[in-house]
Amino acid sequence: MRRTLDKSRDGETLVIATHNKGKLREINELVTPYGFTALSVGELGLPEPVEDGTTYIENARIKALAAATASGKPALADDSGISVDALHGAPGIFSARWAVDKDFATAMTRVEDELRWRGALSDPKAHFVSALTIAWPDGHMEDFEGTVMGNLAFPARGNLGFGYDSIFIPDGHSQTFGEMDPTAKNLMSHRADAFKQLAAVCLG
Repeated sequence: MRRTLDKSRDGETLVIATHNKGKLREINELVTPYGFTALSVGELGLPEPVEDGTTYIENARIKALAAATASGKPALADDSGISVDALHGAPGIFSARWAVDKDFATAMTRVEDELRWRGALSDPKAHFVSALTIAWPDGHMEDFEGTVMGNLAFPARGNLGFGYDSIFIPDGHSQTFGEMDPTAKNLMSHRADAFKQLAAVCLG
C-alpha cells in the first residue's frame, strides 16, 4: 500500500542520502516547495553504505534504507547514471565508478575515448536515468524512476551542473545540462521526472 509523507507524523525534516553536493542542491530545490527541510547524511555524519545493487532502484533502496534506519527519519535517496547507446548502455549504474576519485572530467573523457575506439562518435544517443526511493525507519519504501533522452557533445561544455552534465544535450535543446540554468534543468531532468512521480504519490 502506498504511503505519503505526513508532517504531523514524520516531521518536516527529510534526510537526503547523498554526499554529492550537486545532487543535494537539486533535490533540496525539489523538496523545499513542499515545506520539507533537507538534511544530508553528510551533515549527520553518516557513512556511505556499499552500493552493491544491480539496478538503479536497488542502489537507491540501499542508500535510503541505511539513512532512514540510522537517522530515525524518512530518507530520500537518488541513484542515477548515464547510458550511452553505442556503449551498450554503459556506464549505466557504474557511472559514478567511472569517475575515479570522483573526477567526472576523467569519466567524460573515458566516454569519449570509448566511443572513438569503437568508431562510434557519430552515434551520440544517450539518456540519463534517476531512481528515487523514500524509506521510512520501519522499512517501508516507495520507488520511482525517471529518464531524459538526448545526445552527447564533445568537448564538454558548461560548468553549471555536475557529473556528466557537461556532455549531455537533452532532446529539443542546444545547450548541455552543464550550460543550462539549474532552474531550467530542474524542469526537464531525469531527476525531475522521477520527483514528479514521487510528489504525486507521496507529497500529494
